[in-house]
Amino acid sequence: MSAASSRLPVFPWDKLEPYKATASAHPDGIVDLSVGTPVDPVPELIQRALVAAADSPGYPTVWGTAELRDALTGWVERRLGARGVTQTNVLPVLGSKELVAWLPTQLGLGAGDRVAYPRLAYPTYEVGARLCGAEPVSYEDPTELDPAGLKLLWLNSPSNPTGRVLDKAELTRIVAWAREHGVLLVSDECYLELGWEAEPVSVLHPDVCGGSYEGVVAVHSLSKRSNLAGYRAAFVAGDAAVLGELLRVRRHSGMMTPAPVQAATVAALGDDTHVAEQRARYAARRTALRAALEAHGFRIEHSEASLYLWATRDEPCWETVARLAELGILVAPGDFYGPAGGNHVRVAFTATDERVEAAVKRLR
Repeated sequence: MSAASSRLPVFPWDKLEPYKATASAHPDGIVDLSVGTPVDPVPELIQRALVAAADSPGYPTVWGTAELRDALTGWVERRLGARGVTQTNVLPVLGSKELVAWLPTQLGLGAGDRVAYPRLAYPTYEVGARLCGAEPVSYEDPTELDPAGLKLLWLNSPSNPTGRVLDKAELTRIVAWAREHGVLLVSDECYLELGWEAEPVSVLHPDVCGGSYEGVVAVHSLSKRSNLAGYRAAFVAGDAAVLGELLRVRRHSGMMTPAPVQAATVAALGDDTHVAEQRARYAARRTALRAALEAHGFRIEHSEASLYLWATRDEPCWETVARLAELGILVAPGDFYGPAGGNHVRVAFTATDERVEAAVKRLR
């Protein structure tokens, strides 16, 4: 029997462990800016909704409650500007990473099929292709790809790791190309509510998709906007035919969002105040870290959105990682996200205010 793990690359974060040990030895402790994991409290109204739904002895449904589906459709229309969204256009998932990793498999892709993703990208896009035996392909401009055998095209705006935002014209052009060639376009928009120097646009906006969701799916997560990484709360929206197929597959495989998490998601999507408050926290941390990095000799590229600063000193990324580890600061090497990131590091501003202040002092 061939182990599925043999198809996969080495888990990248394992390579960072020696540098984490160095940073942890700093007298004032480590400042971990490597993983973009939320550190601020889950908003109280979300916690209350979770607790109120704690007595949930029965099985939840894969499609979720009608209340959850109403919350999803309402948010997609209100926040993304989508029009005519029905419950068949939404589907809850168990965190966006699960969806990214297993989407090619659940769509029935395999040997002979191709899955494309940006040349600087979240590693799980490639993992998803490899898990089902499809061929992973990276791109600079997706419209320059050979469409033969291309079944799934990933977009990621705002980008992880670079924070780059694709504007409305670029998105419209790519959607049109994908439809022309019969390629399913899936847009990972998990950082859409974290635009700083640009206003991210969804592929579901009518100016982009022309008011039709055919061949287009968007992925959204509550991990960043609502500090719910521990809840595994996310959803997809778009083409009803694609989501219907996913629903049938996921019902057979038991991929059910727990009922308390469904209730918490309803509360989270119905409140904008906590999102604005969290944005303000991140904005202050971003400003402080950016100034400190630039004063330390870094150049920040892109980074107009998301929770990261894409930084370079024009040296190999692992040299930068080692240099910062000596200061007790841990960052992610750019080559985790593709060879094109070899001279960059990704700096997350998801640490506490106290740890961000410590990093700023050390960089001085």
